[in-house]
Amino acid sequence: MTAVGPGPRIRSGTRILSIAHCRPSRSLTNDDLSTMVDTSAGWVRSRVGIATRHIAAADESVTDMADDAAAKAVAGAGVDAADIGLVIVATCTAVDRMPSIAARVVQRLEIPDAAAFDLNAACAGFSCALATAALAIQGGSSRVALVVGVDRMSDFLDRQDRSTCVILGDGAGAAVIAATEGNEPDGVGPVVWGSRPQDGSAITQGTPGPSGPPAPFRQGGGRTVHHWAPTALAPVARQACERAEVAVPDLAAVVTDQANPRIIEAVTRQLGATGAIIARDVDGVGNTSAASIPLALSKLVERGEVPGGAPVLLLGFGAGLSFAAQVVACPAASSWRSTCREGAGRVERNP
Repeated sequence: MTAVGPGPRIRSGTRILSIAHCRPSRSLTNDDLSTMVDTSAGWVRSRVGIATRHIAAADESVTDMADDAAAKAVAGAGVDAADIGLVIVATCTAVDRMPSIAARVVQRLEIPDAAAFDLNAACAGFSCALATAALAIQGGSSRVALVVGVDRMSDFLDRQDRSTCVILGDGAGAAVIAATEGNEPDGVGPVVWGSRPQDGSAITQGTPGPSGPPAPFRQGGGRTVHHWAPTALAPVARQACERAEVAVPDLAAVVTDQANPRIIEAVTRQLGATGAIIARDVDGVGNTSAASIPLALSKLVERGEVPGGAPVLLLGFGAGLSFAAQVVACPAASSWRSTCREGAGRVERNP
């Protein structure tokens, strides 16, 4: 009989070392949309609270955006590629079934031997991926993980449907997380996650055809999510705070899925996080699905609005209807610039 050695050591917790984001270079304003669909700039701003959104150019792929954000996060964390044992990419817009976007990120960043896979939980994807990576680290399967949320929603939009085309944008966000050292407190709190199966088909999205626009387009969801989110998600958020042993009034910031300003306001009002900074990133980038939470958090950190170590609630929700929430210790700001250089063409990195 083959001898079996001791199992992996259970680690006490995890922390976020760095966070970064990527926005495509092209912006699409409400005035631009008014020439493409039956709407006006004023109507869009008043109904969905968005002024502009970033749209990937033809040569800015999902992998390009994921790679850009991931490279910045790795640089900001100060870790070597060889230190990373796990890469998870949350996305619902990968065009190819294989290889995964995560496998391509591993290849581009030359990360040796890392486990790599994609996760699809739509707008809740980043929070689900972060929780999965944290659990893997706590179980001793890895010491350092790279988590990316990325979506190119513009591939799935009917530009004649003003109920969807005015809302969604493209982008990516990435975080590096690692095992805590010694008596360091846990920096990624226990996740509270689940789904509402009776409304699981409220939001649908098909597969792009070999050329031209996808068929079918992204469809539905607005009214169902508007009715469900404000009352159902505040208890989820409170439970995440309880599990992390953080009182709601002590939250420094709340970063929800950037679905719609009205939903954000309703959920945070129900939660009662009156002293917290509420991320309202949707105005300038639109709803970027799995990228929404890391993109918004990265910009808060970059602007210095939330100090390192402060408790931040992350709350993702979307198609499925899936949801996930956890409290994290905010990562410290990095000297690495986490925005993309403006201009035409492929996403560029800049120090």
